[in-house]
Amino acid sequence: MFLNVHSHFSLRYGTMSIERIVETAVKLGITEMVLTDINNSSGCMAFIRLCRQAGIRPIIGMEYRKNNRLLYLGIARNKEGMRELNEFLSEHNLNGTELPERAPVFRNAYVLYTLTNAPQQLADHERIGIRHTELRKLIRKDLSSIRERLVIFHPVTVAGKIEYRLHEYLRAIDLNTLLSKVGQEDTCAPDENFLSPLVLEQLFDSHAYIVENTRALLKNCHTDDYVFGRLNRKTFTGCKQDDMALLRKLSADGMVYRYGPDDKKIAKKILDELKVIDDLDFSAYFLIVYDIIRYSMSRGYYHVGRGSGANSVVAYCLRITDVDPIKLDLYFERFLNPKRSAPPDFDIDYSWDEREDIQDYIFKRYGKKYTALLGTMSTFKDRSVIREIGKVLGLAKSEIDSFTDPTQDARNRDNATFNRIMAIYTYMKDMPNQRSIHAGGILISEEPITYYTALDLPPKGMPTVQWDMYEAEAIGLDKLDILSQRGIGHIKEAANLILENKKRKVDVHDVRSFLVDEKVNFQLKSGDTIGCFYIESPAMRQLLKKLRCEDYLTLVAASSIIRPGVASSGMMKNYIHYFHHPDEVQYLHPVMEEQLQETYGVMVYQEDVIKVCHHYAGLDMADADVLRRAMSGKYRSREEFDKLVEKFFAKAAEIGRDGETTKEVWRQVSSFAGYSFSKAHSASYAVESYQSLYLKTYFPMEFMVAVLNNYGGFYQRWLYVHELKKTGANVHLPCVNHSEAKVCINGADVYLGLIGVQGLENHYVEKIPQERRERGIYQNFEDFIRRTCITLEQCILLIRLGALRFTGRTKKALLWDVYNYLGQTTRPNNHSELFAVPVKNYKMPDLPDELLESAYQELELLGYPLSLSMFDLLKTDYRGDVKADNLIRYEGKTVKMLGNYVCEKTVHTKNNKKMWFGTFLDIDGNFFDTTHFPNSTPIYPFRGKGCYLIEGKVVTDFGFPSIEVTRFAKLPIKDNPVIG
Repeated sequence: MFLNVHSHFSLRYGTMSIERIVETAVKLGITEMVLTDINNSSGCMAFIRLCRQAGIRPIIGMEYRKNNRLLYLGIARNKEGMRELNEFLSEHNLNGTELPERAPVFRNAYVLYTLTNAPQQLADHERIGIRHTELRKLIRKDLSSIRERLVIFHPVTVAGKIEYRLHEYLRAIDLNTLLSKVGQEDTCAPDENFLSPLVLEQLFDSHAYIVENTRALLKNCHTDDYVFGRLNRKTFTGCKQDDMALLRKLSADGMVYRYGPDDKKIAKKILDELKVIDDLDFSAYFLIVYDIIRYSMSRGYYHVGRGSGANSVVAYCLRITDVDPIKLDLYFERFLNPKRSAPPDFDIDYSWDEREDIQDYIFKRYGKKYTALLGTMSTFKDRSVIREIGKVLGLAKSEIDSFTDPTQDARNRDNATFNRIMAIYTYMKDMPNQRSIHAGGILISEEPITYYTALDLPPKGMPTVQWDMYEAEAIGLDKLDILSQRGIGHIKEAANLILENKKRKVDVHDVRSFLVDEKVNFQLKSGDTIGCFYIESPAMRQLLKKLRCEDYLTLVAASSIIRPGVASSGMMKNYIHYFHHPDEVQYLHPVMEEQLQETYGVMVYQEDVIKVCHHYAGLDMADADVLRRAMSGKYRSREEFDKLVEKFFAKAAEIGRDGETTKEVWRQVSSFAGYSFSKAHSASYAVESYQSLYLKTYFPMEFMVAVLNNYGGFYQRWLYVHELKKTGANVHLPCVNHSEAKVCINGADVYLGLIGVQGLENHYVEKIPQERRERGIYQNFEDFIRRTCITLEQCILLIRLGALRFTGRTKKALLWDVYNYLGQTTRPNNHSELFAVPVKNYKMPDLPDELLESAYQELELLGYPLSLSMFDLLKTDYRGDVKADNLIRYEGKTVKMLGNYVCEKTVHTKNNKKMWFGTFLDIDGNFFDTTHFPNSTPIYPFRGKGCYLIEGKVVTDFGFPSIEVTRFAKLPIKDNPVIG
């Protein structure tokens, strides 16, 4: 009898989860119902699954609204009907058009109007829903034409009176208005909650035919044709046998490229893997990923293949990944074995400016009916919930801040208003708030994807499903992750610049030679890795130096132990110590020695967790894999996870493990939660690190230019300019006769790009170099103004930065001149003139440029000075007693240093106090690091960019020196001599 049930996926409207709806229905004896969320089908597949488990007949549909006004309901008679409903909404979402006042003709779905908005003539598939409170309107009315079309309309939105109040808050948030201004027309009726079927039927006792009509409608609807399980595209070529034949051929060709033609051991390994791939029917999956890689390489794009698929020699031979699983002893069977139903993950990274083309190719190659981006569901979270509630209550910002800022006096939160907010917060926390888009997931289905979901069109501009990765996995749709990152852009552009500037072609996928290059490994060991993917942060550079890392396998481990889960548990410190002193390793248990010798008894990878859970605690591999998935955040059932934890301890005790040892083993396992990498994942990161490091080692200028042109990385832009200057490059300020939009290089001369000039409009960033390329260099100041039609304000920006220095005139002279050209009301144009009228020249006094003035102008317009260093701007000539390169000689002593601020990191101690780690450059441009403990530091020690006087004690950790700060102050700089 319930044709219009709303879940909390009716965003900021419904209040009940799918689970709660089903639980409530079971308690009330409801045997069938229809889920019809507002303008979405996010919960439909979960509704089907949960209803089936509970013995309820699930029926699905959708409620269509326009501007918060109910138009009609669509109720699917079958799977085809749901596709029609989803495609109807999708068409309007994707084209940005409004829903019509009357629904189209659906062949496999009913349309339900309310009594107040029903059309005069009803089609065969159309019905009118009537509330029990509206029955009186039927008295003395001729019903002959609609009698068979009337059905029960009892919407379900809330669970009771308390949740109705929650519903009102949600509506106020949705309408962005005060709670007091939410009217009846904005909310559901107060009685929109579940009743027992008997009570609902009794309300229609006087009109029994309406009950019978409703039963007939429900009887004619079903979801039996939904079968969940392998829903991805089943073949690549159209034939499974041809798929396998093609995969065999491509693997054989790839083996020659990777290993040579005569390696029988590799050939056998490939055949073994192919058999498992064939048996599990994953040939199409591998071929689709290969096809994407083939296309991207044909376009000259660079990629990095990550994920568990990197454990496969077949994937390595197909060039999906550059990780050699043989070299790393990665076991394919762990990731794809006869017991596994889902394919291994393939995460493919591309440059930030190439990913959209890859996505576009996938949509065109595999069809828009079958392809969509994966969605996500963002929820109401912690402080944001309190802020939203405070806003609709009309509270002042300062009062809301007092409720959300834990540093403010707790007494501010000891009042009735705060208690009221927290009461609503309890209900609202973690409810869905809005649909969004997954970072990189793409789905390719065998059937049209609209059988399972309607589609949104987020700002990304590509059709996106209305549910998340968990729901995709639950119904059997496995995602491909097509991701983007700046590191790929660094590599790609560096290779192009090397070809242009050095006439050298670099194969960045020739990783095997990079790994054994002595010069590259020496650079790794020295920690000289600024700009290199994943290994440039202060923490990573410190780790490289502490490990004295000079080979690939050690870097693979470093890429994992740097993760917070390993570091915070103390296992990173243990690993470094045992790495240097392997004879001192003390294993918790013989099983730990057997399984973790490679990592000195320390769990470093997700695989280590599985090994320990299986071999130490006796969990089977399937349960161990669930734990592994939970560690990486891919398993959302906390209840199931807790059961496995209990099982871990119970099984360990059952096979006679010592209780205290088991507790310590579990402490180490649980510290990984959400942070650990798989070994293949770490190996993939390490491969990309080596690609970057090779380019930085042999082609440092081109590499640093590429880093700048791809918007840097971990650090601010000025540091990459500093690194570029260290390579011997002659770095020039932007110049209208040499600069492009981006940084450009010619030999050892590097010109900063116009795009980096703060305040310069994009139009001129593109126009100035384009005009120069088309019609030659600018001959003089007047020529530049006439050809670019630049405005007075924009021209002054370029003058002040020195971008018009080709004229041979000083900035002050040009600032005087510019008013002769652009100071009038009419602006020059760039049309050809019959007679060029020269501008009068006036005799000017000598107006020289000064370095200090220029430095301040660069600081303002670039964000950093190029003509002088930050040290040159200081009022003091003092440069510190000690420099970074000999800091280690002062271990245990108190020193004074001068440092140019690079970056900082805030962490919380066990007592929830703040402490900081700082990174600085000394006068020679070398790095050093500081630690600021809460008991010797102000509330917040740093005061932004600039130079600091630092006093503290030199301490070392595995040979790496840093300063424990006792006194710390930012130094004043010289006054700005502003140009008049």
